[in-house]
Amino acid sequence: MGRVIAIANQKGGVGKTTTAINLAAAVAKKGKKVLLIDMDPQGNTTSGFGIEKNELDDTVYELMLGECPIKQCIIPDVYENLSIIPSNVNLAAAEIELIDTDRKEFVLKNEVDWIKDQYDYIFIDCPPSLSMLTVNAMTTAESVLVPIQCEFYAMEGLSQLIHTVNLVKERLNPILTMEGVVFTMYDSRTNLSQDVVDSVKEALEERIFETTIPRNVRLAEAPSYGKPIIDYDPKSAGAESYLKLADELLRIK
Repeated sequence: MGRVIAIANQKGGVGKTTTAINLAAAVAKKGKKVLLIDMDPQGNTTSGFGIEKNELDDTVYELMLGECPIKQCIIPDVYENLSIIPSNVNLAAAEIELIDTDRKEFVLKNEVDWIKDQYDYIFIDCPPSLSMLTVNAMTTAESVLVPIQCEFYAMEGLSQLIHTVNLVKERLNPILTMEGVVFTMYDSRTNLSQDVVDSVKEALEERIFETTIPRNVRLAEAPSYGKPIIDYDPKSAGAESYLKLADELLRIK
């Protein structure tokens, strides 16, 4: 039975999609069978694998509206051991179209349950908001992984996200837990990055991953070439960090 992990932070620009793409690819590289679900209407996870998102007929939008079965939405082998359910801007309308749907918080879960046992890991890239799409991801997932940028406002919104996770756990998904926090855009040349790490560690009771993801030019370039960093520049600091993060995640039972 696959482990389902939602990657979420309602604050944009924190490396959420970068983490979704590269952690999923790194776990797949370790020999695990991985499905990545793009729940963000921006579709950056989809285009990050070189997929032309606006030319797709079957995406997570059609899946949510019951217009296609889940197996039809999956693009297999976009990377070795890695398949994806893509997204594009159409998904932004799903929230409105699902307003009158019974149990609308469970639409994604009901579909993923059909194929869950075919994968070792299922990662869901959430939109940068606490929307119905994010709630659907959290009812589907067993845990939530939160990327946090090493900057002054890192804690802003984090308590709200944790509150949302606890609400979903209490009312919709009793097995939901916090997978942990991973620091992104870490700059070892500045005191600020370490100060942020220290202050978050003091404030949070949640697991904090030892691996930090550095600020890395190659990491920023990789999506424009439609490749995960371990393919685009396997010797870069970004690639090494995501492989270490994958090892750390795989050790968690």
